[in-house]
Amino acid sequence: MNDLEQQIESLLLSQKKDWKLACDNYASLTHVQTRCFEGDSRLTILQFNPERIRSSAAKIDKASLAARPCFFCHRPEEQKSVVFNDLFEILVNPYPIFNDHLTVPLRRHEKQQIAPYYGDMLDLASALPGYALFYNGPKCGASAPDHMHFQAGRRGGFPIVESWAEASKAIVREGDRTRLYALSDHLPTAFILVSDDKAEAVEAFTLLYNEMDVKPGDYEPMMNVLVWTEGDSRITCVFPRRELRPSCYYAEGDDNILISPATVEMSGLFVVPLEKDFRKVTYADLEKVWREVSITEAEKNEIIRKIREKV
Repeated sequence: MNDLEQQIESLLLSQKKDWKLACDNYASLTHVQTRCFEGDSRLTILQFNPERIRSSAAKIDKASLAARPCFFCHRPEEQKSVVFNDLFEILVNPYPIFNDHLTVPLRRHEKQQIAPYYGDMLDLASALPGYALFYNGPKCGASAPDHMHFQAGRRGGFPIVESWAEASKAIVREGDRTRLYALSDHLPTAFILVSDDKAEAVEAFTLLYNEMDVKPGDYEPMMNVLVWTEGDSRITCVFPRRELRPSCYYAEGDDNILISPATVEMSGLFVVPLEKDFRKVTYADLEKVWREVSITEAEKNEIIRKIREKV
């Protein structure tokens, strides 16, 4: 265990013990219920977690953000941190999905944007090999799109970490120490970047980023990103998005399902805060969510075409 891992272990232990909010909410994880689906020969998990209602129903419009203080800049006195590379702080997330759930905000107030900080994400994943780092775009599940941050959880909490290698995929771009794949016949739509060279990984990610469409009024492509390490390689999974929320989120009556997908859901772990949804959701419902919020097959193929033209 390296020095940073030791600091994180100590932070988790002390915050779960000394900070009442964290203590109560991590204790409540023992009552979280799960259902498992084996659709498409891979595991998809549904988690009933009432405390996540804050994220699932978060209002991220400009007026709502302006009306509340930034909860990374104005933190409770009890919330402690560990500094990483002078730019980021590592915090214990007080509203956890996982037993060890971290939030990693930038130390200055700046909007949610991955392009300048993807290299830092790779560095942190390498420094915490037991974790997967994830990024929710400003309109892709981030409940604090006004302040740049990552999150992290133990690698085993993300089903795609176990399933990606066996999934059907096509090479989009190949470098000396890097390969960019597109998953084939897969929901949700995803690109996988495998590299043991940071500079090559950043170059390939930037190429993919630049070929994804930016919607009018937005400042970056809609996406979720998951990064973890396997041996000497860093694995990056990019989920391009076209919608913030699926139609079931806005439906009324029995058709309503309160699912607001972020990286965790795109990776195969769906979190629902309402018991009614936990009881009734089917795998077909989850596939529909993926289909509605992901870019289309045609849009994916257009990105692939543009990247291959540059090789």
